[in-house]
Amino acid sequence: MAKERIVSQSAQVTESESDLDPQTLEIRPRSLGEYVGQRALVERLTIALTASKSRGDAMEHVLLHGPPGLGKTTLAYVIANEMGSRAYVTSGPALSKAGDLVGTLTKMEENDVLFIDEIHRLPAAVEEYIYPAMEDRRIDFTLDSGMHARVVTISLKPFTLIGATTRAGLLTQALRSRFGIAHHLEFYGHDDLVGILERASRILSMPGITTDAFDAIASRSRGTPRIAIRLLRRVRDFATVRGTGRADRAAVDGALKLEGIDARGLDDLDRKYMRTIAEIYGGGPVGVEAVAATLAEDVGTIEDMVEPYLLQLGYLARTRQGQRLTKPVPSRSVSRSLQVARRSKRPQPREPLGVLIKPEGAAAAATAQFNLSRLPTARTRQSCGARSGLQTGSRATGQRTCCLQSGRIPRSC
Repeated sequence: MAKERIVSQSAQVTESESDLDPQTLEIRPRSLGEYVGQRALVERLTIALTASKSRGDAMEHVLLHGPPGLGKTTLAYVIANEMGSRAYVTSGPALSKAGDLVGTLTKMEENDVLFIDEIHRLPAAVEEYIYPAMEDRRIDFTLDSGMHARVVTISLKPFTLIGATTRAGLLTQALRSRFGIAHHLEFYGHDDLVGILERASRILSMPGITTDAFDAIASRSRGTPRIAIRLLRRVRDFATVRGTGRADRAAVDGALKLEGIDARGLDDLDRKYMRTIAEIYGGGPVGVEAVAATLAEDVGTIEDMVEPYLLQLGYLARTRQGQRLTKPVPSRSVSRSLQVARRSKRPQPREPLGVLIKPEGAAAAATAQFNLSRLPTARTRQSCGARSGLQTGSRATGQRTCCLQSGRIPRSC
């Protein structure tokens, strides 16, 4: 006999938030006023939220796309908090069956928020149930089969669907067009990252951290708040164990050196990638498959983790022939290898490789020395013999006389 498990709303919310660290929940902003960066998106959301609350209706569905770590999940919690409702967090791969989506939608209260991360990985069978839910606030599903089949329609309460994806191009046009607000999240600027770090340091109880320490961490965060907060935690641990307990510039340099992160935010894998192209492949161009095989890494790892930041900095270029390095990199060993590789690729002057050919007849005393690489082909040798009045069958004689009479190899040869 099948068993049915009933989960209350409070239990579900508690279960979703229990996986997060309490300090992580505090670091995440709770309102748009606390949110730092993405000013254009914040302004659009402020207008939409104000209009929705004035009408007493749910906010329009929102699609957030961009690189990972820029705050898509945080924005879902912010929108739910601004609407005074709850946020149900799930992911595309987790909704493997239509019943998973139906069960979540039917237990949501009015104006609640459903956040689906990696929505581009949503199965096609489940995606079909989202269309009527987003537009008509209802779900149609079929019970039984054959002559006993019947369609059951369940009405849903007004809700807001927030979809997040790192690959918006993989979404179907039918799903993408149903979102009222779609926005691409950009990388954060230096000042925005410093503001995020200052707020996080107060929550993490890190007194005495200097301004230059914030600047050093922000410059190595690749424009991503998730990386900035992760580096801030590593600096806190290093200052507690091996430092004086104060997160100054010396503690930042020591902690990030231990992590293998240089002044531009490049890690060991980035430098190893560039060193491989510079030393083994002469600076490129080279295919990503060849570099991945040399590094014993997966192609997806190279394309998703290494190349985007190098392209952003301008150290790498993607061409039709493959990837190539564009300029020397901060690492001294890599730049020296790149210069040596480029010098080795310069064309070297070839030593003259000549033969002494003695023609027959009246020109027996004349000699000629020329490069074997410029010898005429079989077809041009026949034309040379015809112009010199010799039989075309005597290819060697015709070739020698024609070239010696002109003193050089003719253009036609």
